[in-house]
Amino acid sequence: MTEILSARPEDVGFSASRLARIEPWMRALVDSGKLAGMEVMINRRGRTAFHHCAGKRDIARGTDATPDTIYRIYSMTKAMTSVAIMMLYEDGLFQLDDPISKFLPKFRGQRVFTGGGYGATMTEPAVRDITFRDLLTHTSGLTYGFMMATPVDASYRAKGIELPGTDKSLGEMIDLLAGEPLVAQPGAEWNYSLSTDVLGHLVAVISGQPFDAFLRERVIAPLDMRDTDFHVPADKTNRFAACYMRDPEGKLKLIDDPEKSRFLASPKAPSGGGGLVSTARDYMRFCRMLLGKGALGDVRLLGRKTVGLMTMNHLRGDMAAMGQPRFSEANYNGIGFGLGFSVMLDPAKAEIVGTPGECAWGGMASTAFWFDPVEDLSVVMMTQLVPSSTYPIRRELRVLSYQALVD
Repeated sequence: MTEILSARPEDVGFSASRLARIEPWMRALVDSGKLAGMEVMINRRGRTAFHHCAGKRDIARGTDATPDTIYRIYSMTKAMTSVAIMMLYEDGLFQLDDPISKFLPKFRGQRVFTGGGYGATMTEPAVRDITFRDLLTHTSGLTYGFMMATPVDASYRAKGIELPGTDKSLGEMIDLLAGEPLVAQPGAEWNYSLSTDVLGHLVAVISGQPFDAFLRERVIAPLDMRDTDFHVPADKTNRFAACYMRDPEGKLKLIDDPEKSRFLASPKAPSGGGGLVSTARDYMRFCRMLLGKGALGDVRLLGRKTVGLMTMNHLRGDMAAMGQPRFSEANYNGIGFGLGFSVMLDPAKAEIVGTPGECAWGGMASTAFWFDPVEDLSVVMMTQLVPSSTYPIRRELRVLSYQALVD
């Protein structure tokens, strides 16, 4: 498949001098010790107007961040899993309002947490079963163990209900999850959760093919995402970035050595919510497919009407109205959620430059992407700093990218 071509910024509506403001911003983040390294790629009208790497992919080994660097993309996996399940939707195998208990009976008749204390947990019956749409929009009532908000996520932690990184099979993990109370009635609230991991398992159950095999065969290979997978093979280990966090003194602390990482081995339970590694080049191809209304070049994964549905807001209002005023470093006033990613509704309410209809998400290690159908623009940012709320770099890059548009 033909590579995405580069272009002079002026040829695709950017000011070269204004776009050039991104490089010193990247360099300052590295020179100040906030980030080890980072990579930014900006594409408009199918052509790359900006692609730059700064700093190191591995400080201890002194290796530079380069365009072939492989990064843990964590929750940027969710958008790809959402595309996979929507491919099966297009096959007529389920409807969005179908209960997932149709395929996963253990999710039938769940209960919902209503309160508790002193070791007691109170619940009530769910008014209905979780649907596919609930999973795609994170309104299922499921949660994550790391939320530290309710006895439900404490139970997740106690029982090892966590993805990626489990030693259980994907089916075993989802069965465990089905036995836990929900934190809200299905459809009632937006709660970030293991919903997309359930979707990954549903891909396997509905297709009759292991989830990771389906994703490779139906999404990754057709888009020529040649360095995207659930693990880093031995011949690519030297390109794998180290992952860091900020210590109490503000310095970078290694938390995942690329030569000892669990990402070096194929996982027993491939995580549709956060298990992939990828490159900026690969993920840009995925974004361009979505901007192409389901097609990249001569490869089509989804129909244009399906992508149109995915990029609409499926919430009752914005995410703040659904109980999520902030998440990570982002303000979620004026931002809705589609089938697999956030959707900008009102930049003024969100207090950030942008375009209504622009879709976005990111990963735990501060990676991010967004694609803007109105501007025919897509941006991918890669770095490796946990958690993503450490610095507001996603918002800063958004401003730097949009301020350079002059056509």
